[in-house]
Amino acid sequence: MLLAGGVSLGTRAGFSSLTQLEFYILVGVTGVGKTATLEALEALGVHFSSLPNRREVTDAAMFGGEIIKDREARFARTAAYRAANPGGMAQALENVYVSLESPILFDGLRGLNEVQHAATAFPKARFIALDAPDLIRVQRLLGRNDAFDTIQTQSISFRAIEGIETVFSSQELTQLEQINHPELEAKVRIVVTERQNYDPKAANAFLTSLEPMRVLYLDTSLEPAPSIAQKIRDWMQP
Repeated sequence: MLLAGGVSLGTRAGFSSLTQLEFYILVGVTGVGKTATLEALEALGVHFSSLPNRREVTDAAMFGGEIIKDREARFARTAAYRAANPGGMAQALENVYVSLESPILFDGLRGLNEVQHAATAFPKARFIALDAPDLIRVQRLLGRNDAFDTIQTQSISFRAIEGIETVFSSQELTQLEQINHPELEAKVRIVVTERQNYDPKAANAFLTSLEPMRVLYLDTSLEPAPSIAQKIRDWMQP
């Protein structure tokens, strides 16, 4: 199946398996700043040949081309896929063949099982791990880069989300209550559900145990995207 120009799901004449190539894997859950970082890299003149993103590969490899937009329904389907295929998305990538110019980038992997599988299945791959606190992720998902509002929201129904106390501290929950935004519950639910399906802390702990030439870990809440991009460009240099 041809996923895009120069990218095939399955063998194809003149294409090479990702397992044989050096390429870059962007690691990070929703809201860690992947899009802003890639835009900043483009501004610095770093141009990747991009593989179809995680969602596109998922639709082709896991869902047979069916498009599932509901985030929680997708998590349920990908969880079922991981149960049968422990390497998750990384295992699906083993069936991807390409005919692209370097540098090649895949966005992206999530969770311990995926990065562990990828580290072995793709011995030449290099990982760019982006991270940010969950509270910042919610803020970004709401499209806000300023400080939290101090207006009391009309509804704090997000408190009823199962498992929310395992993700946010009591202080963070109090801060969330101060946000007046109609999509607050939906965005908090995304962050909580994602944390329940993937463990970014465990994934990043594993990645940072690899040799420095293979992985670059960056907390995007500590500096602006142009600075993050500059560090990535410097690290990419041979």
